Amino acid sequence: MTQILVSVGDEVLFATLNDTPAGRDFAALLPLELTLTDYHGIEKVAGLPRELDTTGAPDSYAPAAGDITLYAPWGNLAIFYKPFQTSRGLVRLGAFDGPIDALVRDGDIPVRIEAAD
Repeated sequence: MTQILVSVGDEVLFATLNDTPAGRDFAALLPLELTLTDYHGIEKVAGLPRELDTTGAPDSYAPAAGDITLYAPWGNLAIFYKPFQTSRGLVRLGAFDGPIDALVRDGDIPVRIEAAD
């Protein structure tokens, strides 16, 4: 598992990526500067620079609040701040280790994601 930091302004959120092909491939992209936008009042999304390796990933996943996921059909990062139904093409990359209040606000949110080492 890989520990990561998600910087939102002056706040730093800690998260852990899964030790899976998708989680490791996402970690290989770091550091990333992204702008998260709200999607349906459930998740924050941003495009990624390339597709991730989803070898062995289940066909679908039911996300919980705090999950960091990939929506494979669109190739975008999706961070859930509310739980959602099982969704085909959703791949769990990891999860935040604590509250994600800094991400739950209106408007675009610039973030920096990097390895915690």
